[in-house]
Amino acid sequence: MNTPADRPVDLIGAPTDIGAGSRGASMGPEALRVAGIQQTLRAHGLQVTDLGNLSGPTNPWLPPVNGYRHLSEVATWNRSVHEAMLQSLASGHLPILLGGDHCLGIGSISAVAHHCRRSGKKLRVLWLDAHSDFNTNELTPSGNVHGMPVAVLCGYGPVELTGIGGVVPAMSPAQIRQIGIRSVDAGEKRLLRQSGLEVFDMRYIDEVGMKRTMETALEGVDENTHVHVSFDVDFLDAAIAPGVATAVKGGPTYREAQLCMEMIADTGRMGSLDVMELNPALDVRNGTAEVALELIESLFGKSTLMR
Repeated sequence: MNTPADRPVDLIGAPTDIGAGSRGASMGPEALRVAGIQQTLRAHGLQVTDLGNLSGPTNPWLPPVNGYRHLSEVATWNRSVHEAMLQSLASGHLPILLGGDHCLGIGSISAVAHHCRRSGKKLRVLWLDAHSDFNTNELTPSGNVHGMPVAVLCGYGPVELTGIGGVVPAMSPAQIRQIGIRSVDAGEKRLLRQSGLEVFDMRYIDEVGMKRTMETALEGVDENTHVHVSFDVDFLDAAIAPGVATAVKGGPTYREAQLCMEMIADTGRMGSLDVMELNPALDVRNGTAEVALELIESLFGKSTLMR
């Protein structure tokens, strides 16, 4: 079985908060480097190359137009992310996108979906987040595109974004499992239900536990499945991850998050990863980046015992 440990890892920085409602996520890639992401993964026997940062337009900090803030700039950044991720995947590597705000998931996941179509693999996206990010310009209270990437990937949105992967929609809701959700806007709830997207919110996790949640979320993953993990750091409870702009109380504990990551690692099928919304401007001594890195280690097979 071709596991993540068999593939070279590419670190791709995307230092922008172009889709966010507050500044600071643009510093996320550097915070993860300061925490030692390259050295830490190398210590696990991985071949890790830091490809540096992508570049794109600066944040003009303008109000929404037709329900979208910075649509042109968001599209430019996501096209750049799409190309970088696709190139890494085509080389047989495992790309880790260091965000940046979560609007960049549009470019990242559209590239993974493109790669899966080309290679004949099934796709399973695990969206670890406090938010469902299923807004549209008609539903959004803010116009911030970091609240829209899942909807865009499922075909809801302007062609500048939905068309980035060359196929609209880039993926179907049936390919996504959302985990840890606890903040959904009113209009978003209706669209989520209509789409049939599978959401394991915090009530579900409270009722059945993280083990059963992950067993269900990973059902059907086999040797021909590419698992993409889109890890928004605000997935974690705000008490252990304060360094995010949209912290929501009541998220997974440290141990629940570790179990989630370890069970993903157990599949051996993770082929790409996003680490999003880390905001060191709101952090304490880079502690959130260090917690995120410990969880990333678990995605690559770190565990207490040999299993």
